[in-house]
Amino acid sequence: MFVSSLFSAIKSHLIDFSFLLVDLARLQIMDSGPGPSLYPLHRCKTIHLVRHAQGLHNVEGEKNYKAYLNPEYLDAPLTQLGWQQVDNLRKHVHASGLSKRVELVVTSPLLRTLQTAVGVFGGEGYTDRTNVLPLMVANVGSSGRAAISSHNSPPFIAVEDCREHFGVHPCDKRHDVSDYQFLFPAVDFSLIETDEDVLWKADVRESTEELATRGLKFLNWLWTRKEKEIAIVTHSGFLVHTLRAFGNDCHPSVKKEMCTRFANCELRSMVIVDRSMIGSDVSTTNYPGKVPPGTDLPSDDAEEEAPNSI
Repeated sequence: MFVSSLFSAIKSHLIDFSFLLVDLARLQIMDSGPGPSLYPLHRCKTIHLVRHAQGLHNVEGEKNYKAYLNPEYLDAPLTQLGWQQVDNLRKHVHASGLSKRVELVVTSPLLRTLQTAVGVFGGEGYTDRTNVLPLMVANVGSSGRAAISSHNSPPFIAVEDCREHFGVHPCDKRHDVSDYQFLFPAVDFSLIETDEDVLWKADVRESTEELATRGLKFLNWLWTRKEKEIAIVTHSGFLVHTLRAFGNDCHPSVKKEMCTRFANCELRSMVIVDRSMIGSDVSTTNYPGKVPPGTDLPSDDAEEEAPNSI
């Protein structure tokens, strides 16, 4: 059962939010009692949350917060250190076997998240083959990086709902989709409705409450996807304000683990659980048994019925 505070927040924003987000390493908190708990696998979806690597705006903003207002950092690219962070996370993703399990990569449509997403989860060794589009062409954002292949990689899709706060900060304004389509040919931008960024306003900054509402909407959308294991490459503000809606029925250390701010290029794995039983998915691994049919009275049932037969 959801905690009352989460219900209130959901109702106040008219969101049909019918599942619970829990830390993958803390599945025992899925039940109200202590100790381990069980839940049907087909009612769960694994998500791997990633904050983008270091962007140029991060470096200057660390020195002086007002740097985030500098138009020079509009849709800031990754730094060279950021690309090193991408390379290190990519090694981890491959060493852990995660690269073979992820069925879909969802990315915020900003330059730093797109670069991080394709750098971490993209294919290897791009060559100019006409039948395979690159996920990223060479030298995007003056990175000096070679093109990144889409060969043997999961599909990539850009989604506006997992962007950073809208408005005021130029670093959080995206370029036109038509520009991105040229730079990231194998990324799917079809869910973005307008070429120009109409969500970013120069004089209005999205509130944390509005961002959290958008985050819950995004998680609802994730649940509608057929894929069971999804990587999401997004932003610090989006992650922390979305995740703060969860974990109130957990041990405080679990809540802290879920909601602590993400470092650049940090990955945390969690599960979404459909506890309302409204999900339409059916299990692909359950098997009905008793095929072919036959008598199968269990021994424990027999013991219970034995006194009645005396």
